[in-house]
Amino acid sequence: MPAHVLSPGLSREATYAVTPDMSPPHLDDILSTSRMIGLMEDTCLAAVQPLLDVGQTTVGTRVDITHVGTARAGEEVTVRVRLEKITQRRLLSFAVEVEAPAGIISTGTHQRLVIERSRIAPPPPVSTR
Repeated sequence: MPAHVLSPGLSREATYAVTPDMSPPHLDDILSTSRMIGLMEDTCLAAVQPLLDVGQTTVGTRVDITHVGTARAGEEVTVRVRLEKITQRRLLSFAVEVEAPAGIISTGTHQRLVIERSRIAPPPPVSTR
């Protein structure tokens, strides 16, 4: 991994439209916590993937967030991530924040682990003989 490029302080901001399909099954037209976490993960991945070596990617290993506000279908949310720490060149710790039109609806941390894609390659097909 090019350590001189991937370093604490790296940040990314992305804006996403909230759609009805992002709602939890028991409530209509609001952003669910699970979908919000997915947006955080997507934003962290987009921040670091271009800086990784060929054949590497990251996987989420930990999420610790609050979800204290609402984003409704039709609104946009802005996800901001900042790489805070790199442990042993592989464990990436991010500060994360989500803002909706009404204000900040989530803050917290997210960790991702740099892995070789080949370690999670799909298994070979099973023979049907």
